[in-house]
Amino acid sequence: MDFDLTPEQEQVRKLAHDFCDAEVAPGARELDRTEAFPEELLPKLFEVGFLGAPVPEEYGGMGLDYLSYGLIVEELGRTDASIRSLVSVNTGLVCTILLTWGTEEQKRAWLPRLTAEGLGAFGLTEPDHGSDPAGMQTSARRDGGDWLLNGSKMWITNGSRGLLTVVFAQTEPGSGARGITAFLVPQDAPGYEGRAIHGKLGLRAGDTAAVTLTDVRVPDSARVGEVGQGMKVALNALDSGRFSLAAGATGISQACLDAAVRYAGEREQFGKPIAAHQLVQELVSDIYLDLQASRALYWKVAARHQRGERHTIESSVAKTFCSEAAVRNADRAVQVHGGYGYSDEYPVGRYLRDARVTTLYEGTSQIQRLILGRHLTGISAF
Repeated sequence: MDFDLTPEQEQVRKLAHDFCDAEVAPGARELDRTEAFPEELLPKLFEVGFLGAPVPEEYGGMGLDYLSYGLIVEELGRTDASIRSLVSVNTGLVCTILLTWGTEEQKRAWLPRLTAEGLGAFGLTEPDHGSDPAGMQTSARRDGGDWLLNGSKMWITNGSRGLLTVVFAQTEPGSGARGITAFLVPQDAPGYEGRAIHGKLGLRAGDTAAVTLTDVRVPDSARVGEVGQGMKVALNALDSGRFSLAAGATGISQACLDAAVRYAGEREQFGKPIAAHQLVQELVSDIYLDLQASRALYWKVAARHQRGERHTIESSVAKTFCSEAAVRNADRAVQVHGGYGYSDEYPVGRYLRDARVTTLYEGTSQIQRLILGRHLTGISAF
């Protein structure tokens, strides 16, 4: 594995870094304070191509390699994790599903729109079924050549302001995971309602929605994969989604390091900058150690993906470590800032709030450890 970026990857990283500093960072605090959706920023994200970074050019994307996509997501995470979230769900989950499982007709109908027009959402979690999606209650029953979908989904990123939601529904009641099927549901379809959730601890500028489906009718051509393959579709997409999340969490760690080093050099106590005190250097050094390990782990996932190799375990490892490291690093950055870290005059409090959710969604840290435990022992504890 080569740890040196190619000239093209360096160029992508610089593009993302400069764009995020100029367009994302300046508005991050106000968006967080007001819980406002980034209406003015979204067209710029489409224009620069980030919402279709790894999508082939024939479908409207940039056609970038997977590490280049990860570098973009890391820079977004460094400046505003809410923006990172809407990009990685659209790209890492929805576009991935279409590219992997979609028919040619589905790809050509939706990918150019998801890379230039509107956002995609991943409708798996339900109010009573998060870590156990096989128990989902949302149903899809045949009605002639169509399907009628009924049920509800919860915590759906891009679920109320998007273009399309991939909805997972039970098509064979009582069959558990074997009865789940995936469907492409336009958000303007009659019976689809997405309601934005406010009052979140973090990711406050992102669209997180409660979705209700009431006799939503879709044709059989909207089905993704075969009947009963929905869990396979979801789990395959989550391998890529967890990579995106790991890269974004690494960006939070980078932001924590930048903020802590900057503040430690400016703040004086006992007649010298606090950076001159050993215990402050310990905090900063620990951030750096976790950051370097995080970056290496998500780069490893990108390398396997680019070679066309499965990376379920590597994605699980990266997601778990990078998310938990981001929480540790944000806490350390707050500590370096002292009392000022407890106010939004400095961004480190937002980093801590945004980092905390990364250990919860796309599989909690506890679920990841069960995945790894099954891998290591050959025994499933599910």
